[in-house]
Amino acid sequence: MKILVVNAGSSSLKYQLFDMDKEVTVAKGLIERIGIDGSKLTQRVGDDKFIFEEDMPSHVEASSYMIKALTDKEHGVVENMSEIGAVGHRVLHGGEKFTASVVIDETVEEAIKENIPLGPLHNPANLMGIKACQKVMPGTPMVAVFDTAFHQTMPPKAFLYGVPMEYYHKYHIRRYGFHGTSHRYVSARAAEMLGKKPEELRIITCHLGNGSSITAVEGGKCIDTSMGLTPLEGLLMGTRSGSLDPAVVQFIINNENITADEMLDILNKKSGLLGVSGVSSDMRDIDAACEEGNERAIIARDILYTGIKKYIGAYAAEMGGVDVIVFTAGIGENGYELREAVMKDMEFLGAKIDPEKNKVKGVEKDISAPDSKVKILVVPTNEELVIARDTLELVSK
Repeated sequence: MKILVVNAGSSSLKYQLFDMDKEVTVAKGLIERIGIDGSKLTQRVGDDKFIFEEDMPSHVEASSYMIKALTDKEHGVVENMSEIGAVGHRVLHGGEKFTASVVIDETVEEAIKENIPLGPLHNPANLMGIKACQKVMPGTPMVAVFDTAFHQTMPPKAFLYGVPMEYYHKYHIRRYGFHGTSHRYVSARAAEMLGKKPEELRIITCHLGNGSSITAVEGGKCIDTSMGLTPLEGLLMGTRSGSLDPAVVQFIINNENITADEMLDILNKKSGLLGVSGVSSDMRDIDAACEEGNERAIIARDILYTGIKKYIGAYAAEMGGVDVIVFTAGIGENGYELREAVMKDMEFLGAKIDPEKNKVKGVEKDISAPDSKVKILVVPTNEELVIARDTLELVSK
């Protein structure tokens, strides 16, 4: 069966078509600037790159052009859309209602809508993507795969905040966690690489990109994670502050005479590596600035490195040890300098990196030193494949 995976943003739509008989990608595409002048579709099939530029006022038009690209006689990969058995949609926030992926119906759509206050930037866009695909692909089964679902196994001691319990009951204020599809994939893949069952292992997965999160996976289940009610909590990120003293927020609001919404915008879009370094939100630019001796860039990088170390140490303590540490996502997969710096002086945990093995980018590899008791792995993430697998499993039932 062929499965189409869709990840809709507010003005973009990413898609990937899988042949699930072989679990291979047959086409992938990106539609940019939906509802903005200069809409563009770029589709890749092997070495063939197809670019189509046309106004796309909404996700409905974007989805129509996605179908045209996939069925194009010269650049497409299917003769007609009946060859596509189902569509899997990435959805950011499932709240507490969804602990696993589900076939989309009206009830599921309503629940995604209910969780918009918890995912105001992503859930409306995800819903638009679902509605658009339903309109242009009527009758095709659709599945929602939630970023938050994997983390719903956390116990209350990990997901509750130290605020009056009434706020949890009234507003569902709690830690939800994100990047769940990635953490699920790489933790399971790490176990496969080691020839073990996930149930036998204590794994710490480090998803490090422009947005970053770390998760403690014990016995194949998430028991704690660094992101919170929103993706703002946890590590220093590209433009996000990560965790800070809540009083900082009030202090800046009062002294700068700004609103809470403006403050949140600063914490989400103007902080992190960008805010501290004054250089960039991109780790490659930060590394280059560090090489030139830029002090603020060096401090920004050190904050990130130290934050990762802290979470690894904390989660190892929480699980009573660690068997595997996994690095994934853009920075985690490609930043061998970061991996080496983070794992420096971690021998007390039984974790030791091999500097030569570590000099790899974007490939699956065991980078542990021969005498390391803890396995240290690089595992490129594949969230789209997880979505395709979940979709196939659910529609096959």
